[in-house]
Amino acid sequence: MEERLGIAGSGAIACGLAATAAQHGEVLLWARSDASAERARGAVAKWCGKLSEEPIADRVTVVSDLGELASATFLVEATAEDYDVKGGVLAELGRVSAEDAVVATTTSSLSVARLAQASGRPDRFVGLHVFNPVPKMALVELAYAPEAVEDVRARARALCAALGKTAVEVPDVSGFVVNRLLFPYLFSAVELMEQTGLPPESIDTCMRLGAGHPMGPLALLDYVGLDVSQAIGEAIESPVPRTVQQLVAEGHLGKKTGKGLLDYA
Repeated sequence: MEERLGIAGSGAIACGLAATAAQHGEVLLWARSDASAERARGAVAKWCGKLSEEPIADRVTVVSDLGELASATFLVEATAEDYDVKGGVLAELGRVSAEDAVVATTTSSLSVARLAQASGRPDRFVGLHVFNPVPKMALVELAYAPEAVEDVRARARALCAALGKTAVEVPDVSGFVVNRLLFPYLFSAVELMEQTGLPPESIDTCMRLGAGHPMGPLALLDYVGLDVSQAIGEAIESPVPRTVQQLVAEGHLGKKTGKGLLDYA
């Protein structure tokens, strides 16, 4: 990996990306608090242990000062799917990064052009939509602001190749390709459950065994997180089912909270 990767964030996407990149080189990862940093170290170590027998987790340095990412050549924002949150972090990354560094976002549904403006570096900006869990998922959707120069596009493609991922350049539309097509289908499964009273397990079994899907649609929504799923639905203007909205309001966000459309207790 020719780039030195700096990742701003400490959630599942950030840690999965850090572990994936650690197989190929040194990584910096920024966490907002000491507690977040500790969780991130544990998550990275767990993934690295699955990916290699070598101690590659040692290649990931967790920092608490965003300015410490200044030495990275490719800086990736991987925070909450919210314009204000991402915009603030990206603005800081734009300020601390070197003039020739690339700044990226892992957004799954927001406007890359708008986030690029927030970074102050639209010519050196890329939407780098990796999929969760990052170490297992082969696809990366690449989207660009109109100002993005060819050097940035080439380096984004090269980074994906170095990480063993397949890059597909997609238009900067809400949800890009995968989520724009996927979430209306996932929400239709919730609507079918509401209309028929079918248990969620039955719907998932039908789609796994009948359509050959590796995971049922309701389990997948829970895995993504119902709060994230709701945000994506709103971004792509796909009606979010009442059940999803109600569960989010109650704090039942899916697998990460132990309960969502299915119960993980």
